[in-house]
Amino acid sequence: MNSSLITTTQHWLDRFVIHYSICPFARRERLNNTIRYQIADGLSMQQHLESLIIEAEHLDSQPKTETSLIIFSEAYQDFDDFLDMLAIAEDVLIAQGYEGVYQLASFHPDYCFADAEPEDAANYTNRSPYPMLHLIREASIEQVLESYPEPEQIPERNMRITRELGASYLEQLLAGCRQATDQS
Repeated sequence: MNSSLITTTQHWLDRFVIHYSICPFARRERLNNTIRYQIADGLSMQQHLESLIIEAEHLDSQPKTETSLIIFSEAYQDFDDFLDMLAIAEDVLIAQGYEGVYQLASFHPDYCFADAEPEDAANYTNRSPYPMLHLIREASIEQVLESYPEPEQIPERNMRITRELGASYLEQLLAGCRQATDQS
């Protein structure tokens, strides 16, 4: 099961995030094999928060690992529960001295921006096959953004692309990532 979660996540990265350049920096990390994938099993938030700190410590000790994706196999199927955990996770990172060191990005199958309708295709910029946290080195983000033209335009560009693609297509794309894994 765990390897299929990672494979599905990699399909999603390749077929959506990288293919449509949703994150213009993901291709390099995927090609360089510098993304770490970790599965957070079980339902205990305490264990999940400990997993987050373990990942931060791993990134501290492994400078060649650029980023970590923590994939929740069973927990946080409800988006509101996921948001509650995310808020606590951000507080835990700060309490552990990681403010300014790592940034959290969040993804969920039912992701919905606060000012958006659930059916808005723009939500797919943060929709993923499974609930997950993305732990990113802030120094790396700053370095890449220095040479990227108009980085502030990335969110608007992504919203435009996802709306052009449409929610129906993107829903099928996400389902296709899971099916591709089931068939492998």
